[in-house]
Amino acid sequence: MSKIITLTDQEAKLRQLLLDVSEYIGTLDGHAKPELRITGGWVRDKLLGSQSMDVDVGINTMTGLEFGNLMKQYLNRPETKARYDQSILGRLAKIEANPEKSKHLETVTTRILGLDIDLVNLRKETYTEDSRTPTMEFGTPEEDALRRDATINALFYNLTTGEVEDFTGRGLQDMERKVIKTPLAPVQTFKDDPLRVLRCIRFASRLGYQIAEEDEQAMMGDEIKNELKRKISRERVGVEITKMLKGPNPHTALCLVDRLGLYDVVFTNPTDPEWVSVSTTQWKRGYDQLLEITKASSVGVNSSSSLEKIASLLLRDTDDAFLAWMLACFIPFAEMVARAPERSKSKRLPHPASLAAREGIKADNKIFTIVDNAISHREEIIRSKDEVNYDSQPSVVPSKRKQASSSRENQGQAIRRWGTYWRSSVLYALLTEVTKTESLTEQQTILDVYARWLSNLQALNLLEVDRLKPIVNGNQLSEALGIKSGRWTKKALDIAMGWQLRNPEETDPAGGIAEVVERKEELGIA
Repeated sequence: MSKIITLTDQEAKLRQLLLDVSEYIGTLDGHAKPELRITGGWVRDKLLGSQSMDVDVGINTMTGLEFGNLMKQYLNRPETKARYDQSILGRLAKIEANPEKSKHLETVTTRILGLDIDLVNLRKETYTEDSRTPTMEFGTPEEDALRRDATINALFYNLTTGEVEDFTGRGLQDMERKVIKTPLAPVQTFKDDPLRVLRCIRFASRLGYQIAEEDEQAMMGDEIKNELKRKISRERVGVEITKMLKGPNPHTALCLVDRLGLYDVVFTNPTDPEWVSVSTTQWKRGYDQLLEITKASSVGVNSSSSLEKIASLLLRDTDDAFLAWMLACFIPFAEMVARAPERSKSKRLPHPASLAAREGIKADNKIFTIVDNAISHREEIIRSKDEVNYDSQPSVVPSKRKQASSSRENQGQAIRRWGTYWRSSVLYALLTEVTKTESLTEQQTILDVYARWLSNLQALNLLEVDRLKPIVNGNQLSEALGIKSGRWTKKALDIAMGWQLRNPEETDPAGGIAEVVERKEELGIA
């Protein structure tokens, strides 16, 4: 791995501007010329041959806000305007310190030459026993490097010399070895800021690196797990998990969470004092199977194997893939039962899995609903898949069209109940079934059945049925029945949709309306 960073034209212009500003500041009364370094992720990515648009500039003598204001002052000088377009510098935005968002020190963000720039002073951090919010002081480059989460993120690029600086003494070596290692002793590093546990897992999965054995041992210790529960906001846990699942290797991330015994630390409901841990004994089978499905997702719809068929129909894009990995996180919850409210046995509370999503990783409403739906529809999906009589399909036995149409109606109505993200729910059901298997033969049987079922849905043109627009509406039914809409309306619309599913070529609503009128006694209408 080269220790030389080659700048793009864009980056070279940025470097020169920052050096010019530094020279200018050095001429001002009461100011020393600052040393400027690009820090952290940009340096790592450049050394790995990747381009980064996020540049963190470390300043040794002043805050980011002071430097930013002096940069504006420099660019407004008449003699400077001839060299630099005034629009080169975007608006300076001060970002206040916010420990819950992992912002322990105020920074200034701006945009220069199309690059996102953070301006911040070099610092050292002192942590108390009860908080991950450190006391901040101006620090040396060495102190700033040692406070970071991993040696590979503690490399600096000196703008004056154009050299990479490795103040931990191990950053470049660890990149060569492909190792994630804390700059200081891991137990103390993780106690100071337990979020670093998840950050190290994220970087290991993203880069394909190994976590140092000493660091893994510290992560597995009860002391660090308890600190992670106690000190870290669930929002920050969720941010790290989301980045892992959207990264290039979510499988590795889940493997590490599993192997390091962090599942109950991450996927929990901290608001429930009676929360019961779930077993992850069989979890690996589920996320290993998802890895195989994602590997097959690029083959195409017309592929012949069961794995490829499932992948092509259920994983259409990156959003489907992200949702699949998110749902895979909650496979261990599949057999848990949602508790019913004490006063009403007719309604259930959200499932423990969806509560772990909402409270444990602060998932948004979309993810909360998708997890809850996947759990609540799981058993129906498994039954629907197992109950289809494939010999009765039109393409196989033309004489049994009526029976085939009934199957199309039943399957179509079921998918519409499962909702917009029914594919994700189906994949979740499949993965939970795989976790119960004991052999590769059993796993393959499950894949074959799901592939055949999905192929059948495709042949019946039901893959987009969740978006099918009804041709019969409530107003038409009210007019035909001569009564106002009411409790009967939903069931009546379901009857009309059943007719539409049995008659996919029809565009005239008359047939659907007639069927509702014919079956009005089922609606409780005299």
